[in-house]
Amino acid sequence: MSTAQRHPEHSAENLCATGTRLYEQALRDGRIPAAGAQEAPCLLDFGLLQPSVEDIGLLEPVPPVVALHRLLRNSAARIAEERTRETRLAETFERLMRVDGQRTAPAETPALQLLSGTTRINEAITEAVEDARQELLCVQPNTHYSGERGEKAHLVAMERDQALLDRGGRIRTLYQHTQRHVPLVLARYEQLRGDAEARTLDEVTDRLIVVDRTVAFIPAGRDGLLALEVRHPALVSYFVTTFDRLWRLATPMYPEAAQPPSLNGITPRQQAIARLLVEGHTDAVIADRLGMNIRTARVHIAKLAATLGSDSRAQLGYLIAESGILEQDGGDGP
Repeated sequence: MSTAQRHPEHSAENLCATGTRLYEQALRDGRIPAAGAQEAPCLLDFGLLQPSVEDIGLLEPVPPVVALHRLLRNSAARIAEERTRETRLAETFERLMRVDGQRTAPAETPALQLLSGTTRINEAITEAVEDARQELLCVQPNTHYSGERGEKAHLVAMERDQALLDRGGRIRTLYQHTQRHVPLVLARYEQLRGDAEARTLDEVTDRLIVVDRTVAFIPAGRDGLLALEVRHPALVSYFVTTFDRLWRLATPMYPEAAQPPSLNGITPRQQAIARLLVEGHTDAVIADRLGMNIRTARVHIAKLAATLGSDSRAQLGYLIAESGILEQDGGDGP
């Protein structure tokens, strides 16, 4: 088997390492021995080397600009040929579809569509809200309003949400209790005019937006750069049902805030922490679940321990169980 036969096939845009090395050598030296080029027959196939007029035992490099122009011209010819083939295929199958009694029609909107990048995600949400006439349901976890990215998202949301309210629509939003005093959240409800309501829970689901109960948007990754646009009626209905159930359990925040009283000196926040402690979660997990930093979580844990008279973590778990505070945990409060 010859060297040429052993050389792997490849395209010009994927020029092999041997071919690249020999072509660069030819460009530097002006020519190379024809025998040496047998390692890379692709150089002759692609027209990058050509026999020397003075000595057929030598190969001279074709200038890269000339070779590139010829390869691009060949590529354009192949593309034109493919376009012609596509046209013929369309003509052939158009006749067949007429025989079958069907007509070509625009593709239906997919039931599930993956959106990539914050710009595309915001565009899709804005388009859906611009078409809305009835209701916007939102679940906004604590992380959504953090940092510069959150501020930009807030401004975009304010404009499109106010437009919906101006059309007579309604907006209901669920937050975590820790969002009740976040400046961006407070500013939102100071500025919005119309039928907007907000409630809070100790824990909420990940971000959710449902528009007119026909389309929903949910995260498709942890970094917020992927989202799923959902138009499947059964899935959207499931999201709405979940939202409505959480809404009934939540504590009103806007337009009229409610502050449920503490039970036996234990605040609703401490009840939520007690529940997670009994489930065996670490301080870091508790902080993440309740939308607070770990230092704040530990302060609440210390206050709970002091209220129950606990001197250790193990004793705290026992006292929580004995106190009955989890049995009293029938609702959520800030």
